[in-house]
Amino acid sequence: MIINLLNIFFPAVCEACSTVLSDNETVVCTSCRHQLPVTNFHFNDSETVKKIVYGRVQLENATALLHFSKKGIVQQLLHNLKYRGHEQISAFLGKWLGAELSTIKAYKDVDVVIPVPLYKTKLRQRGYNQVSKFGKEVANALNANYNDTVLVKTKSTKTQVFKGRLTRWNDDGALFSITEKQSLKGKHILLVDDIITTGATVESCASVLLKIDNIKLSLVTMAIAD
Repeated sequence: MIINLLNIFFPAVCEACSTVLSDNETVVCTSCRHQLPVTNFHFNDSETVKKIVYGRVQLENATALLHFSKKGIVQQLLHNLKYRGHEQISAFLGKWLGAELSTIKAYKDVDVVIPVPLYKTKLRQRGYNQVSKFGKEVANALNANYNDTVLVKTKSTKTQVFKGRLTRWNDDGALFSITEKQSLKGKHILLVDDIITTGATVESCASVLLKIDNIKLSLVTMAIAD
């Protein structure tokens, strides 16, 4: 009864368009779901995301669920996720992408999913890492472990979505470290993040992860910047 009263006075709304969701809808309304610009890279284009870091990072597999454009529907979703505390968006996107990846042979041998971490002060301020639930849902779909302690961010940076590659690399260099190597030796690691633009963050994370003996490294993100 309490839940019904809450739904009356505080109805759930679509995270993309703010219209009230119907009883059979969650997070995103059916109309917006059909408008979301999916990439389908993991089904028919295995190279687009890899090309962003070509010559800098060797990736086994890489994909992004959605296309990101400034002032577009995906930007609205990520804004609500990162700055308005709507963490359910992360789980929604993770379940979606995880279900698709679980049907693809290239991702079935993933051993561990690792999220790109936040710096400790930002994590305290926000209260959560926006890719945590995304990564957990992907890990669950792939029957893989989820590890958010082995990769840590060692200094703070400002939002970098629209910075140039050189600027981002200067900011991201030596940003990350790993807490231990032994448990990940010989594993297929899947790195997860919210958005890939120039690939500088991925490159910085990879520079420390690839110090682990005999690993394979793949990447999935919620979105790719157009």
